[in-house]
Amino acid sequence: MTKAIKLPMFFAMSLVLVSTTGLAAPPIPNPVLVFTGSQYYQAGGKHLVRYTFDVFNKADFPAEMFTAAPKLPPCGSNTKASRTWVDIYDQNGKRLNGFCAIAKPDNLNQLWFALEEDQLPPSWIYIEMTDRQTETKYKSNLAETSM
Repeated sequence: MTKAIKLPMFFAMSLVLVSTTGLAAPPIPNPVLVFTGSQYYQAGGKHLVRYTFDVFNKADFPAEMFTAAPKLPPCGSNTKASRTWVDIYDQNGKRLNGFCAIAKPDNLNQLWFALEEDQLPPSWIYIEMTDRQTETKYKSNLAETSM
């Protein structure tokens, strides 16, 4: 082979390597939700139980999904709500709590909902993460509410 043939072949191989080595971001997965515990506390004269959860694969979500998004509609009076909101639902689709100011993926370990102490929690819950910029929803698995 002559150098004239080797050089274009080298560039063609380089382009194949570049296109297969991940210039494009990997696809965003659905969240994997896990129960982390429960805590008893009092607020407003009521005895409550807070059920806490973590997104096991939170490191797989890009930080830009949680940046402040002042150009998108506010969350109440919060005009710098995050781009992605997280809502917690029971297994029947009843909303239990929501988070509109999660600042980074690491904060997905601080999800919770609370019920009065004498109320039974739902057996299973799930979350939906809504990326308001791309109008994409990411739905988690069903997670138990006890260990």
